[in-house]
Amino acid sequence: MLRVVSWNINGIRSPQQGVVHEEANCTTIDMGRILDKLDADIVCLQETKVTRDVLTEPLAIIEGYNSYFSFSRNRSGYSGVATFCKDSATPVAAEEGLSGLFATQNGDVGCYGNMDEFTQEELRALDSEGRALLTQHKIRTWDGKEKTLTLINVYCPHATPGKPERLAFKMQFYRLLQIRAEALLAAGSHVIILGDLNTAHRPIDHWDASNLEYFEEDPGRKWMDGLLSNLSCQAGSHVGPFIDSFRCFQPKQEGAFTCWSTVTGARHLNYGSRIDYVLGDRTLVIDTFQTSFLLPEMVGSDHCPVGAVLSVSSVPAKQCPPLCTRFLPEFAGTQLKILHFLVRLKQDPVFKQSALPLSNQTQVQMRQNKARVRSARPRPSQAGSTRGQKQLMSYFQSSSSRLQASSNLEHPSLGTLVAAKTPEDKVMAKVVEGQAKASEVKNEKEVPTSFWKSVLGGPLPMPLCKGHREPCVMRTVKKPGPNLGRQFYMCARPQGPPTDPSSRCNFFLWSRPS
Repeated sequence: MLRVVSWNINGIRSPQQGVVHEEANCTTIDMGRILDKLDADIVCLQETKVTRDVLTEPLAIIEGYNSYFSFSRNRSGYSGVATFCKDSATPVAAEEGLSGLFATQNGDVGCYGNMDEFTQEELRALDSEGRALLTQHKIRTWDGKEKTLTLINVYCPHATPGKPERLAFKMQFYRLLQIRAEALLAAGSHVIILGDLNTAHRPIDHWDASNLEYFEEDPGRKWMDGLLSNLSCQAGSHVGPFIDSFRCFQPKQEGAFTCWSTVTGARHLNYGSRIDYVLGDRTLVIDTFQTSFLLPEMVGSDHCPVGAVLSVSSVPAKQCPPLCTRFLPEFAGTQLKILHFLVRLKQDPVFKQSALPLSNQTQVQMRQNKARVRSARPRPSQAGSTRGQKQLMSYFQSSSSRLQASSNLEHPSLGTLVAAKTPEDKVMAKVVEGQAKASEVKNEKEVPTSFWKSVLGGPLPMPLCKGHREPCVMRTVKKPGPNLGRQFYMCARPQGPPTDPSSRCNFFLWSRPS
């Protein structure tokens, strides 16, 4: 069996909830525990948000795995994908990008198809954000035949509202992905496209699809309609080159989402969408796929892992492709360090012997100098008689002495007012006097506290939402526009369907400027 898993990890260097170790240096343990928890032969990660200059060895080199990274060349801490393969599933080839512009002609996957509709600048821009990584494997089917399987790990662009150029960029990326996948199929390789496609295909894959305007007319959904086969058995239904493996096994399962908003806490009420997929070519899915699954219990990101199990065995390559991170100079031990340019100086034995008496003579001279300094210092009695430098503490008066003086002047001791005739009266008088002193000290502390409270005021109480009569939460507008940076109040409950009374109500109130 071959188990493949895909997960948008939302930052490979960020602490992972549920897999954090209590030790101080736990980066290696965390990455290893993530892979162990996913328990897959091939793990594809998206949105790693790491560039080569900040990639550390504990994140890249994991015992029992060989890893491959594609980095964003435009921005740091942005995009990026990575593939971790067990040594038993070592690929025979690996390549970064879809266009072939970053290919090194050594250990590449090849089969690029006709890309004449793109310019060289467009191809370079599409591959410069580190959104695609290909690994090619040898597999053995149940009847003993060896075949080629190519995995395309992708993190497709998001079409930011109000930015039509990003929608055009997303559709170009989709088109380039389809050209490359179909070229690999034409060359005789099986193909799996897995990762974050950033599009919910059907209304069943989006919680609020009925309230979205022109849901079916979205360009990304239309592209997926052409790429995927219609699983219905109706005559004349579209037959695309790929199959959505999850809907193949779970065609009517509702609430099967893979992405939720962390800002609104939508995961608590499962108010999300399914935008992460494992797409396989028709023959591969029909003949070898055993199951396709989601892992919503795996936390640590705004996405959950998705995966599939194939009834094939992997035939590992004898050595890793050149793109493997263990061959990078910084991890292979071939990168020169500054210590290599420094030579340890060997001390001459003759100089060592001549330096010994010199050091003894120097020590004796230093002791004599210290003795002269001690004899020249004034003694405490002499220093007190002369006019010396005042200490900083001499300008301050002890707060306890001021408290004692003020208490003696303003509040006479209650002990003098109580006539203690019997031992019981004496004990009671001491108790009363101790309580009085404690209250005096408490009052002295409360005076400055109340003063600063009157000056600073403190935060105003949160308004109550009208739906639940509960304290609201304050948010800040981050969308560019006239209200950018302005604060407002809204219901603090997690986002959910409007029909759920436990979800967030529609309360909204602008915050008044202070």
